[in-house]
Order: sequence, then C-alpha cells, then structure tokens
Amino acid sequence: MTSEITLFVNPTAGGGRGARAARPAATALRDAGFQVRTVTGDDPTDALSRARAAVEEGTGALIAVGGDGMANLALQAVVGTGTPFGLVAAGTGNDFARALGMPLKEPATAGRMIADALKSGRVRDIDLGRIGDRWFGAVLASGFDSRVNDRGNRMRAPLGRFKYDVAMLAELAALRPLPYRITLDGGEVREVEATLVAVGNGPSYGGGMRICPGADLTDGLFDITVVGGCSRATLLKVFPRVYRGTHVDHPVVTVLRAASVELAAEDVTGYADGEFVGPLPLTATCVPGAVRVVGP
Repeated sequence: MTSEITLFVNPTAGGGRGARAARPAATALRDAGFQVRTVTGDDPTDALSRARAAVEEGTGALIAVGGDGMANLALQAVVGTGTPFGLVAAGTGNDFARALGMPLKEPATAGRMIADALKSGRVRDIDLGRIGDRWFGAVLASGFDSRVNDRGNRMRAPLGRFKYDVAMLAELAALRPLPYRITLDGGEVREVEATLVAVGNGPSYGGGMRICPGADLTDGLFDITVVGGCSRATLLKVFPRVYRGTHVDHPVVTVLRAASVELAAEDVTGYADGEFVGPLPLTATCVPGAVRVVGP
C-alpha cells in the first residue's frame, strides 16, 4: 500500500468542524508515517470529481472528514475500486460513523485509529445499499421523515436545524397514513398504510435514531422498518423510543428483511444518508462487500 493517503474534507460540516477536524486527523496520520494530501471542492460535483481522481491516481486510502453527506459522497468515489475508505466524524448526524464504530467528534483519535488499521492491514468489507447508480451506507428514509426534510428544505426561515423542528411540527399537524406498495426480493407486492418506511443497511439516522436497530453492515440484507398508519398521539408516544431502538416492539411497527426492496407511494420522496435521492418508486439493493473500510 502506498504511504500517500487522501483526506476528503467538507470544510463546512458541523458549522466548520470539518475544517477544524482535518488538522488533528492529518497530524495523527503524518505522525504515523503517512503522506497526507487534502482534497476539497467548490461544490459536491467538483469535490466528487477530485476524490475520484485521487482514487484513480492510486491513493492508499480515501478518508472522509465531515458528516454523513461527506461520507456518502466519498463512497461514490471508492465503491468497487478496492481503495480503503475511512471516516473522521465531524458532522451533525454522524450515523455512518456510528455504524462503523468510529469515535464521534474526536478527530485525533480517529486519525490514530485509521493509521493503525492501515499499517496493520486491518480492513474489512461491508455492504452498501444501491439505488440505480447511487450508493448509501446507512438508511434510506421515506414517508413522514422525508416529508419533514422536504418541508425543511423549502423553508427560508428559521435558519439551522431549528427549521426542521418547525417542519416536523407542521408535518405532525398534517399527519395521515400513506398507501405504500412494498416489494421484497421481487416477490409479492405488499400494500400497506404506513407513516414511514426506512430501509436500513446500518441501524441509525438523524443523529442516533436507531430506526433499524437490528441492521448489520455485513449480512447482505436490509432491515426494513415499517411504521404503520397511526395517530399523532401514537407517533409521539413511539418516537422517543427510537433512540433506544425499542420502538420495534410496538404493535404499530413491523420489521422486514430482504436483499432488495422496491418502495412505491404517491407524492413521497426518498433520502439516503440524509441526501435527497428522488421521488418514489425507488428500488434499493443490498450489495455485499461493496466497499473496504479501515477502522475498529
């Protein structure tokens, strides 16, 4: 393995934590004997082009520094190449870092952990989800939570994460069950009334909400959490349990498992790793061993 590795940095992640996190991570890697090159971009398209160029030029590893969006962008560059992927968590949600067992907002520790893994050859292959030519590491969300994202993205005020709190209150006021058609592994179509459907390669989204608590990055299957049609009172009762993953024990929640799933519903969008994918219908496929990762 070449001693030159690439830090793929989102300088604006976590309100500027991405830029600040890059420095101690790079120091830890250099102290371990690696040459470190830093790559950013003017926008996501430019950043991805630069990351892909680094991979094509033979970098020893591509290490994303940022949140789930940056991790997702980095995955697009390394999937299928054999180039190891690492992650220094410096965003707001950091759910993919949680799934990988990486420390959160401890860039020097993460840098040392990655350096040790690279020097000792401690790499492992994990599954990714694929939607067309897009890849995701954690969760594909649709329904109530994607509508909150849609509404929040349309709002000009208030600023920051608070606007998503306002968007959630607005969506709660308009809550109604959505008619879904769910097809697992190309089999029979299930028609259900659902509040939301989440497809988990990893267990959490939204900054630690364990929506698919049993999801395993190495089993070749998605965990698909279906929250059935329910009242606002029921949703508010079930929602706090998602941080512990105990919501799956509630009668309104069903968990399915499959290697591929098609979700269809009218006027519903999908978000993967917090990034907009597009309107349903969407088909997600779990691809075993799609990427090599360094870490614990």
